[in-house]
This record gives sequence, C-alpha cells and structure tokens, in this order.
Amino acid sequence: MSRTPQEEANLKLVLDMFAQVLNPMDSGAVDRFISPGYIQHNQSVEPGVASLKAFLDMIREQTPKAVHDVKRAFVDGDHVTVHYHVRRWPDDLGWAVIDIFRVENGLIAEHWDVMQDVIEGGPNPNSPF
Repeated sequence: MSRTPQEEANLKLVLDMFAQVLNPMDSGAVDRFISPGYIQHNQSVEPGVASLKAFLDMIREQTPKAVHDVKRAFVDGDHVTVHYHVRRWPDDLGWAVIDIFRVENGLIAEHWDVMQDVIEGGPNPNSPF
C-alpha cells in the first residue's frame, strides 16, 4: 500500500517533531510543529501549547538525558501513530508509549497517548517493542 504525498508530509512532520522537539526537549521549537489550537487528550496533562512547553522545560531540567526512541510509525490520512520507548534516565527501563496525532494544515492539531511500564521478569518473554 502506498502513501499519498499528504500522508508522507504528515509522517515527516511528526517524526521531525520527535527529532527537533521531544528528543532535545526544545520548547522553543514547539510552534514549528504544534497548532496554536492544539487539543490534548491525556487527562493527566493540562491542555494547550503553553502547558506542553512548560512540560518540556520541566523534563529537560529534571532529566536532561531523556530519550524518545521511535520503534515504528504509521500514517493513515491525517492521523500518525508512533510506537516508541521513553527512558528518562540512561538505566531506566522506561515506558512503552503509543501516541496518535491528528495533523491539520501542516501542524499537529490533536494528540492521544497510551503508556505502559517496561518491566523485567514478567510472565511474557516478548518485548513490548
């Protein structure tokens, strides 16, 4: 199945956002990727762009070596889904995360996510990645 040019652009936008915003925790780059009317669906996070910027600044200060290691990404129309491994510290097992983004007019307009702890020694030998 091939992607449309718009899907390619949407996927590139989201992956570039990971590279330029999430991995470096660069709140100054947010406006290049996130719509001013950004809708956040994570109920543990305050809505809006300002709270996203504040969150990035807090994480950068508390855990400057945090990593968002993308394992796979999918695009379907205006939605991009990214499965990745978050580690806040170098020796942290971290979380397995799936983000869903909706892109509108060349910017990320909406976000949903689900997270689970990565554990050692569980009953399932398969990696979450």
